[in-house]
Amino acid sequence: MASIKKEGNTWRYVIDLPRDPVTNARRQKKKRGFKTKKEAEAAAATVLYELSNGIHVEETDQTFEQYSSHWLEKYELLGGVKESTVRIRKIEVKVLLRYFKLVKIKDITKKMYQAAITDMKKSGMADTSIRGTHGTARMIFKSAMEDGIIKEDPTQYAKIPRKLETVDDIENHVHIPKYLEKEELDLFLKIALEQGLEGDYETFLTLAYTGIRIGEFSVLRETDFDFAEESLSISKTYYNPAGKISEYKLQTPKTKTSKRNLQVDPLVVDVVTSYIKKIKSFKMLHRNTYYDKGYIFINQNKYPGYPMPTGHYQTRMKRILKLAGLNSSLTPHSMRHTHTSLLAEAGVPLHEIMERLGHKDDKVTRQVYLHVTKKRKKEAAIKFGEFMRST
Repeated sequence: MASIKKEGNTWRYVIDLPRDPVTNARRQKKKRGFKTKKEAEAAAATVLYELSNGIHVEETDQTFEQYSSHWLEKYELLGGVKESTVRIRKIEVKVLLRYFKLVKIKDITKKMYQAAITDMKKSGMADTSIRGTHGTARMIFKSAMEDGIIKEDPTQYAKIPRKLETVDDIENHVHIPKYLEKEELDLFLKIALEQGLEGDYETFLTLAYTGIRIGEFSVLRETDFDFAEESLSISKTYYNPAGKISEYKLQTPKTKTSKRNLQVDPLVVDVVTSYIKKIKSFKMLHRNTYYDKGYIFINQNKYPGYPMPTGHYQTRMKRILKLAGLNSSLTPHSMRHTHTSLLAEAGVPLHEIMERLGHKDDKVTRQVYLHVTKKRKKEAAIKFGEFMRST
């Protein structure tokens, strides 16, 4: 039942809500300021209907900042989420706080939210970053609805602005990631062997011949290799946002398909086997301080036995590229694109390349593949024409 009373020149209603499920304390819903008794009765009737049908939402005055902070804590504590993912969510929440920090979460409308998304695009934010931020916003507002503090989700039906591609954009401005051609890779590995520093040749040969991610490479262990079967198991990746060698963490691979087993060339097996023997000799010399977790490509200075931060390999690669007179803007990740291009050139089907790289699907890998195979298709057309003209 609702109690309708007049207060001065306006009307108000008071409705008893179900008692608090934890404290059993009495709760009431009150609202003032109605111009007429009829308005107060109509509003009260709406609340009573929602209560009787289990759809009533008791909106609060929490700001977006307050609720998003609560959501992040819950998101992190629930488990099953990588530390790196939590870190990304926190960055995306910071973006949302630029627009809604002190706004009551119940007052954020679809129009306000769409305006924020549009402004992100106008300010030059990358589409991938906008999509990520939008995904985080959707989770926050869905949680707020589940917690019963808002009635509507303002992110519903929001549109992420996209540039309309022209024919010229499609035909002339397709971004092909940088990679090494076969002759360039041969030169790069030759310089790495002859002028590289400790472990350089073994590192870049393994990356180029397997296409694994640098984070996967950093924490390779001897037990990951089946030398008899010439195969390699990928089951973990390196995580160290602070860059401190002794504070690294192991994470599961990037996606479900990233956990994989791949065949490796006999040359890689020989080179890695030989390098492991060197590391075992180093380990014996430093057995009192050696961090023995079975890693192959390790720090050999202040933290013997620890895996190296991924930035270490970027520095080493840049040095070799300069010595070889090659594009010094390439990165260890470029070795994945190099691996893709050479597999495509060798005639390996796209789905097999995706499986080897640990991709279910990947736009960049597909672009590299199509770019390389386009040359082969052109050659096929030329050969067909030559054959038809032959006598």
